[in-house]
Amino acid sequence: MEIKSKIGARIKELREQNKLSQKDLAYSADLDRSYIASVENGQRNISIVNIEKIALALGENLTTFFNSWIFK
Repeated sequence: MEIKSKIGARIKELREQNKLSQKDLAYSADLDRSYIASVENGQRNISIVNIEKIALALGENLTTFFNSWIFK
């Protein structure tokens, strides 16, 4: 699995754990809903700035976001 897909899967996993819609997450992270969808589907080459925005909106920091089992 390539890194874009791994990051997208991690974001989707955390979003679902937090019982958020893509629209709710996008609003909290100050991003567009279609952007969140394309990231979750592994179609977008996401910047570290936007990864941080999304992680923080999900109640995570970058350390815990990247230390998940999915990146091991």
